[in-house]
Amino acid sequence: MYDYDLLVVGSANADLVIGVERRPGAGETVLGSDLAVHPGGKGANQAVAAARLGAGTALLARVGDDAYGRLLLDSLRTAGVDTVGVLVGGAPTGVALITVDPSGDNSIVVSPGANGRLLPGDVRAAGSLFHASRVVSAQLEIPLETVVAVVRSLAPGSRFVLNPSPPRPLPGEVLAACDPLIVNEHEARVILGDACVSDEPADWARLLLAKGPRSVVVTLGAEGALVASGPEVVRVPSVKVEAVDTTGAGDAFTAALAWRLGRGASLPEAAAYAARVGAAAVTRAGAQESYPTAEEAAAL
Repeated sequence: MYDYDLLVVGSANADLVIGVERRPGAGETVLGSDLAVHPGGKGANQAVAAARLGAGTALLARVGDDAYGRLLLDSLRTAGVDTVGVLVGGAPTGVALITVDPSGDNSIVVSPGANGRLLPGDVRAAGSLFHASRVVSAQLEIPLETVVAVVRSLAPGSRFVLNPSPPRPLPGEVLAACDPLIVNEHEARVILGDACVSDEPADWARLLLAKGPRSVVVTLGAEGALVASGPEVVRVPSVKVEAVDTTGAGDAFTAALAWRLGRGASLPEAAAYAARVGAAAVTRAGAQESYPTAEEAAAL
């Protein structure tokens, strides 16, 4: 019996967001909107998104003993995330500097802060959380050696979901555990490296699968997603909405997909549900504040 539908191991950041008419070029200054501060970070985002949908969710992360850390803890607890695994101290809370243009597209620079101090020893010390979790999800805003420790801490029968963002080459041990590996176009190209010999997303899915993951999801924004767990690549259509802010939408997609997989959905079924959740998220500003409830996702 599992206590949690989903354990997220990852980052928690304060998102500092400014709206701009256009993003500046090198050496250029542009004026923007008033600064808005939101709770974010890929790990915290996934945890909040899953909890909003009704998943029993825990987060293993690290924040600073500062105002941004308290902001994040308050947001997590309000959403219903179990924060027993959120460690405090060691460095300032991570910060993401985000510019958002009128189309809703964003550019992000991350200062890892305390996220860089979430270490393999912290993962090993949280063994009870891993044994209590049906699905474990991770990203790469924490040290890669910590993600390796996550893979080695997985309980028998649990499922590992990885969004390798920001992308970097991955060891075979991590790739082999992914079920699925979830990538966008940029992440796919980085993970494939010299093996990226095609411009066709369906080929990326097959090439990534050949690197060892048990399954692969390639997200294509407004074009939907592709899923593959064998030779056949299945396209999952997108949900057409008016985008306001894409910040955190990929995290909502990953959380929804991981939760539904843990509940027994097939990969295409889970990806179709995740596409609705991600679409709902882009219709509102911010990351965690934009995430829908299960009822809102169903209505969409």
